[in-house]
Amino acid sequence: MNISEIKRRGMVMLGCGKMGSAMLAGWLHGALSPSEVWVVDPHPSDWLKGLDGLHLNADLPETPALIVVAVKPQMMDAALPDIGRFGGGDTVILSVAAGVTLARYEAVFGAGTPIVRAMPNTPSQVGRGITALVANAPGQAALAVSAELMNAVGQSVMLEDESQMDAVTGVSGSGPAYVFHMIETLAAAGEAQGLSPDLAMALAKATVGGAGQLAEDSASDPAQLRKDVTSPNGTTQAGLEVLMAELPDLMTRTVKAAADRSRELGA
Repeated sequence: MNISEIKRRGMVMLGCGKMGSAMLAGWLHGALSPSEVWVVDPHPSDWLKGLDGLHLNADLPETPALIVVAVKPQMMDAALPDIGRFGGGDTVILSVAAGVTLARYEAVFGAGTPIVRAMPNTPSQVGRGITALVANAPGQAALAVSAELMNAVGQSVMLEDESQMDAVTGVSGSGPAYVFHMIETLAAAGEAQGLSPDLAMALAKATVGGAGQLAEDSASDPAQLRKDVTSPNGTTQAGLEVLMAELPDLMTRTVKAAADRSRELGA
């Protein structure tokens, strides 16, 4: 399958909330046109309603090239039977639902159906996402076009085995929320030292955003970047001595909790 095939036969999106809308916006920016997309969503946004030519809650094509499953994992049992009829052919199923395994999809669509699991994250909304991909045996041929689609909203990586997906969920899938909370707490700590709330928040946002950009763009690894900004016996060292005493264990437990929950959702 390739983009031309999707354009010819159509793409169906089952669910189109914030993540689905972010992906769709990226795809409509160049790869696809609204007339080549069918969206099934009981509560469509005003943005979806305003897309001229989009097939919104309309009859689906007989043999779409791709079905993107973007509903919440808790809604999967109710949603999947409606599209189970598309299994057994060459329609590719691309899932962005956390914790829902390839085996669970194969139980609905059949083991011969090409299925790709993807774990994007919320920075996809600003074109800075990262998505991990893995497929069943029939879906291996669809990994390249799946990566091409996900690269429209950031970058993508291929996993060696599906068992890695729960860890990916704990690191990059849930990770933006950890960073947002770090911004909250960093700003609150600035307030405690006498800064106004607005100034503390502006400093925290810019610091985390800038440091993340520097880490991604630099040839040095984050450990070296940390050392570069840490003068012996200086202010940064004083702060790091407190942070490094607790953060490694805290982050390990945080990621494990999210990964464990992902496993529970897929059970």
